Amino acid sequence: MGLGKTISVLTALDFLMYGVNYLEIDTCLIVAPKKVVEGVWDDEIKKWQHVQHLKAVKIIGTEKQRIQALNEPADIHLISCDNIAWLCQYCGGTKLPFDALVIDESSKFKNHRSNRFKSLKKIRNLKRIILMSGTPAPNGLVDLWAPQYLLDRGERLGHTIGAFREKYFNPGARKGHIVYNYVPKGETTQNLIYEAIKETTVSMKAVDHLKMPEHRVIERVIKFDSRLQTEYDIFAATQVAQLEDAEITAVNAAVLVNKLLQFANGSVYDEEKQSHVLHDYKLDELSEIVEENNGRPVLVAWTYRQDAQRIHNFFKTKNKPDSRKKYVIREYKNAKDKDDWNAGKIDILTMHPASGGHGLNLQKGGNTIVWFGHSWSLELYQQLNGRLYRQGQTASFVAFYRLIIDGTADRDVINSIEAKDTTQEALLYATRAILDKYAA
Repeated sequence: MGLGKTISVLTALDFLMYGVNYLEIDTCLIVAPKKVVEGVWDDEIKKWQHVQHLKAVKIIGTEKQRIQALNEPADIHLISCDNIAWLCQYCGGTKLPFDALVIDESSKFKNHRSNRFKSLKKIRNLKRIILMSGTPAPNGLVDLWAPQYLLDRGERLGHTIGAFREKYFNPGARKGHIVYNYVPKGETTQNLIYEAIKETTVSMKAVDHLKMPEHRVIERVIKFDSRLQTEYDIFAATQVAQLEDAEITAVNAAVLVNKLLQFANGSVYDEEKQSHVLHDYKLDELSEIVEENNGRPVLVAWTYRQDAQRIHNFFKTKNKPDSRKKYVIREYKNAKDKDDWNAGKIDILTMHPASGGHGLNLQKGGNTIVWFGHSWSLELYQQLNGRLYRQGQTASFVAFYRLIIDGTADRDVINSIEAKDTTQEALLYATRAILDKYAA
């Protein structure tokens, strides 16, 4: 992340469209997360002089507006991942009116059962396909099959997900006929997968090619008082929490884990989706970090809606230190929020990792992220961190704060994403680009 995938692909498309020795394609469709379609690609085209002649049209809005945009002549058309199934169906199911396809954040297509994957799987007329990802295997190597299939129709990793799993993996945790994860068959299995995809994969890390700022992970570990710790432990053991105004029941283990994470954050939902506040431990710690930052903007990641509301309510009534002015706090929703953040107009920007973690350039607005709540997804964790820790960050360091309640499910989530990171790092290392080979 942050190494320049977007401008690299735009440059390649320009060569393929207008290069004297190429002239291979006329039009390209770029599929990306909605917010990336709305702002990122336009920004990159405007920023780099050598691609400013490329005309890009966004296929967004109502169906009528999307059809009108589709019929507008352009070098590049952009569409969101959520609308690609509609487009494939509208165009007949097997062909698209484009020569090339770029999938930005290809991990969005890792689910072989999704409509978006099934729709693109049927397309047969494309001359070039390019996949981009900052997190290619966020949950393990089994995630590689579906994106790789879109590249080569199963030539390297098998024509079906079943064949891929049977060749390289054994079932892991399971309940009845449901398998929750797959593990490589042996020590050499990972290397066999790396070798299979090597000729279609170029992997680079920013730290190997750019002068990057220092990367600091700072854990702020908070301890409950004895009463709250006892209540938490009873909830974890019995799946029932007796609150002053309600009883919270977790119907199964998966629900219990989410409830325990909510408990650690300070507020728990009941069956009617009503929020019950239990404590402000993380809010108080977040407030200390904001004040320690001495006016530098802070990006706050949240996982549950009630936490976002509590954070906003907390800081809307709180004055800045040594000032009568109140904090400017905003939730990220659109390109204006991105621009205002980068212009230094926002003190605290809250964001759910799934809504803004991919593709956005937020490095000009600050160098501090606070994880108020934690996600099991390594992809969301790394992608959101990559909004600030990327090329163009002018601060000498980027700080990633983790608010962790000691003795709670917070620690389980952190351990899980760190284990997933080990697998993905091995993949990136095995497929890293040796630039001298291509420079010759």
